[in-house]
Amino acid sequence: MTQTALILFGHGARDPQWAEPMQRVQRAIQAREPQRRVALAFLEFMEPTLEQCVAQLADEGVTSIRLAPMFMAQSGHLKRDLPLQVEAAARQHPQLSIHIAGAIGEAPGVIDAMAEHILALD
Repeated sequence: MTQTALILFGHGARDPQWAEPMQRVQRAIQAREPQRRVALAFLEFMEPTLEQCVAQLADEGVTSIRLAPMFMAQSGHLKRDLPLQVEAAARQHPQLSIHIAGAIGEAPGVIDAMAEHILALD
């Protein structure tokens, strides 16, 4: 049986409070789908790194990962760094299927929600 996990992937920051919005998204997903394994991973400055996160999920028996970049746009990190990290993780854990979604900030529903929020500031 395939066990699928979701990784919310963020840039990371030196300030640990930076991850709070991602943690809230993680909790919101878990509240909607308690059976789904949802993990956080970071490009730099914070842990777990993507490598650490993927290793942990593989140890838990996960066989499929959907990776959601929590970035506003397809930056250089998503075009270059993330694919290299995913390729390295796939070599380390060949039993895993890892699929990378597009940047969350480019999703039409997210763009609409940001526009509505900004217009409500008046």
